[in-house]
Amino acid sequence: MRRAAAICGRGLGIAWLLGLAVWIGLSLHFQIAAPWVYLLYLVGVFVWLALVRMLLRGRLRRALGLSAVVLAVWALWWGGIAPRQDRDWMAEVARGVTAEPAREGAVLVRNIRDFRRSSPTEAVERWYDLEVQPEQITSVDMIMSVWDSPEIAHTLVSFGFADGRHIVFSGEIRREVGEEFSAIGGFFKRYELVLIAADERDIVHLRTDARGESVSLYPVAMGAGQRAALFRAFLDYGNALAEEPRWYHTLWTNCTTMPYRLVRGIAEGLVFDLRVILSGRLPGYLYDLGVLPGAGTVPLAELKARAVLPPSPVDGLSSQEYSRLLRQGWRD
Repeated sequence: MRRAAAICGRGLGIAWLLGLAVWIGLSLHFQIAAPWVYLLYLVGVFVWLALVRMLLRGRLRRALGLSAVVLAVWALWWGGIAPRQDRDWMAEVARGVTAEPAREGAVLVRNIRDFRRSSPTEAVERWYDLEVQPEQITSVDMIMSVWDSPEIAHTLVSFGFADGRHIVFSGEIRREVGEEFSAIGGFFKRYELVLIAADERDIVHLRTDARGESVSLYPVAMGAGQRAALFRAFLDYGNALAEEPRWYHTLWTNCTTMPYRLVRGIAEGLVFDLRVILSGRLPGYLYDLGVLPGAGTVPLAELKARAVLPPSPVDGLSSQEYSRLLRQGWRD
């Protein structure tokens, strides 16, 4: 019996050490460049083998004590890695949205992106500022873009104004020049978070045409007060990021969980649902909440079919004309 318990304890200890090694190894991989990371890997292998040897010889307390020291040293290093504002950012995420009060309750929204694209990687850059009245918001739409697995989608929130203009908010990784996205890297402080405000001609057309992604648009039912409050919440979040940068996290701080938290701040009683994480299923969550057109009377599959956005040209179209074209499926 004792022998079985000892074997079980050693097995659990080795599993713990293996998990610790993988986690620390990945954190080093995404934070430290070659050749230094390889030197640290070599040191780590020797330490890990020493710990395993202690376990196999029955020195459990000593092995756990040394692994605790390793974990503490890692935690001190990890805690000191802070997000930054001054990296060499890619042009499309170089500016996050900010805002400031304007006259008579209006707000001046700064850094609205309006790029004109000839390919997914080439664009004529343009940013502009716009003074708007949040109380004149007449619609809120959720835009979803799927590029790989249908279980995961990039979520954008678009606010429509009485004059036909739309401003889209998108929480994104703030990539540096030449940097590629890694979902695993998003667990290990690899990317800062940026909140982009954009014209629909830019950010929607980028996904439907330039990247060829599967994009859908869903009108979301909200009261006038909630629409204005949510819009201001996005602007406050953008201002907060400008003051103090934050890390993107693949699960907890991403393009869907961030707006979900903002919505939860203005909608009492909103219950978390796993479909917030599996964002490709988010339309079903909104359908169950009763905030999609025809929810409860029109089948969800029919609403999903209506929501699909086909490729659409932007040449010769104003912002308002392009936005009307996107919503044609909901007017027919």
